[in-house]
Amino acid sequence: SKKKGLSAEEKRTRMMEIFFETKDVFQLKDMEKIAPKEKGITAMSVKDVLQSLVDDGMVDCERIGTSNYYWAFPSKALHVRKRKVEVLESQLSEGNQKYANLQKNIEKAKIGRHETVKQIK
Repeated sequence: SKKKGLSAEEKRTRMMEIFFETKDVFQLKDMEKIAPKEKGITAMSVKDVLQSLVDDGMVDCERIGTSNYYWAFPSKALHVRKRKVEVLESQLSEGNQKYANLQKNIEKAKIGRHETVKQIK
């Protein structure tokens, strides 16, 4: 039977597990050795998966000398999520405030007006 490859999302999840489980810093060549052995990610796709995680801000990358070093710590992921929640809660609060103000304006606008009834001729 043919072995089905991993989806891009599955590869990303498994690669994040490597960072979170080891809490270590890696070079690309290290990941190309570790990922196939421990997580079943083909060595050929390691670079692309790693780059997609860097692009999405889930993995940090820093060039030191001629080498790129990659890392991601669980605490940063938690901090990013907390910050996102704060931003969303702030937006929700602003939205609720705008809604309340609009409702007040509608009530003010209704004062002194009476509904006009169209007469059918």
